[in-house]
Amino acid sequence: MKMAAVLLAAIVVAALLLPPLLPWGYAAIDWDAVRTPAFSPGHVLGTDSVGRDLLARTLAGTRVTLAVATAAALVALVIGTAWGATAGWFGGRIDEFMMRIVDALYALPFMFVVIVLMVVFGRSVLLVFLGIGAVEWLTMARVVRGQVLALRNRPFILASEAAGAPARAILTGHILPNIASVAVAYLMLTVPQVVMVESFLSFLGLGVQEPLTSLGILVHDGADDMDIAPLTLIVPGFVLVATVVCLNRLGEGQRSRMAR
Repeated sequence: MKMAAVLLAAIVVAALLLPPLLPWGYAAIDWDAVRTPAFSPGHVLGTDSVGRDLLARTLAGTRVTLAVATAAALVALVIGTAWGATAGWFGGRIDEFMMRIVDALYALPFMFVVIVLMVVFGRSVLLVFLGIGAVEWLTMARVVRGQVLALRNRPFILASEAAGAPARAILTGHILPNIASVAVAYLMLTVPQVVMVESFLSFLGLGVQEPLTSLGILVHDGADDMDIAPLTLIVPGFVLVATVVCLNRLGEGQRSRMAR
């Protein structure tokens, strides 16, 4: 797990700190260097089919993908925790009604929801992470609900109720702190899922739009040029796989520590 943390930290630091140090921006076009190989003058990893620096675009795409994934995961955390905690605390018909809504949303095709959002509100990075987060919260809601149900009849909760503490104070002062570790563990597992979803949407042209780029866009463009310039697929593909594997490893490690 330490290796996963080190590799992920290296990817994040490189994506945040290296772009200003490069001679070319991610959208700048070098008309004299179209599809140049790696280690060409001014282009460490070469360029793509229109002369844009591959290293700069990979770093920019990594930054955008991680930003969208993190924001969407936080949206899922907030919505899922609020929904699941409310359902688990009140129980009965309220719990039944709220969880049936979750089941109904699970049945909706994700791509249909995203396409409707794109048609109604247009395409933007903000819409991408809001749309993804608005779907990924369903699992978080179920997990949080289960934890709240397990805590609902614990002695310290019953004692707080007997002392006249309001429900909001019990939820914020006792329930949420006790389920925080579980929520964080599933948040860490949600981030790699969102990374893959964002990359898939961008690969299909439904995610991040030009002039911005993401790992999904880079993989899509690299697949078109891989017979001529294989690095345009290999480099962003490696970064995407490494990021997802590291995030999954860290999330599984956190969940394993909680299970002990």
